[in-house]
Amino acid sequence: MSLTPYRPPVDALTLGALVLAVGAVSSSAPLVAFAAAPALAIAFWRNTLSVAVLGPFSLARRRPEFRALTVGAGRREGLYCVLSGLALAAHFATWMPSVQLTTVAAATALVATQPVWQGLIARWQGRRLPLAVWAGIGIAVVGAALATGADLTVSGRAFAGDLLAVAGGMFAAIYTALGERARATISTTTYTTICYGVCAAVLLVICLLGGVRLHGYDPGTWLAILGLVAGAQLLGHSMFNYALHRVSATTVSVLILLEAPGAALIAWVWLGQLPRPLALPGLALLLAGVAVVILGGARAGRRTEPVAVPADPAPLGD
Repeated sequence: MSLTPYRPPVDALTLGALVLAVGAVSSSAPLVAFAAAPALAIAFWRNTLSVAVLGPFSLARRRPEFRALTVGAGRREGLYCVLSGLALAAHFATWMPSVQLTTVAAATALVATQPVWQGLIARWQGRRLPLAVWAGIGIAVVGAALATGADLTVSGRAFAGDLLAVAGGMFAAIYTALGERARATISTTTYTTICYGVCAAVLLVICLLGGVRLHGYDPGTWLAILGLVAGAQLLGHSMFNYALHRVSATTVSVLILLEAPGAALIAWVWLGQLPRPLALPGLALLLAGVAVVILGGARAGRRTEPVAVPADPAPLGD
């Protein structure tokens, strides 16, 4: 039987990072829906500007770590960073266009299938997830669908957006699983700089080949893009990446489900997209599912023999 890797208990700093990350990523879909720019261009600028912010700092502080990823055993961790960036690019290239094809509520609900894919990946890796975790995943996904009103029958355009959102959830699970492996030995700043840089490069090639316009937007759109960089990217994705040294990729994926009601609420207040009557009971189911996954995973971890993993070298904010 495969043993679950040992992680130290979740401390207040990690818990705060997760709360901040959930709030930050909740703004992503409404900002993408508001911005008057192609979704792929938004994704490109979101990652490029993030690298512009992180790159100088990480190169100044983590230059030896970058060099270590190019030689010897470090190449494997470097490969995980690159593969994670490719998966992130695939996630953005599918999910962000889905927000502009269907409603914010539907896109966030369907991308919330991520923990289902995450559970399958964990099983493929040889981890035996407890029945309680699977039950919690199912409850949380059903709750997200009820809370945000996923609908596959509105129109052909909306249906295409729904399919892209499901694909986005799958690629997000792959991105998180690869990040979990990389973050076992690599600092948050180094990992995110490489990951976002690879993602930006891939999206640039896609935009250039597809003739996607990358400039000439109105000020409101640029403000929305800057909001995505500061919120969903630097505070959202980066804080989730930080937390991966203390919580599993499966747990992070389930916590990301909380983005669904948050995004639906922002879209209701800001964009006038009214939630369905089932939103409140759906939210209750979502929170119950998250609790079941976390408690079930914690009980399983206490019954599993600890296996030491290297300590994370990066404090929050590095």
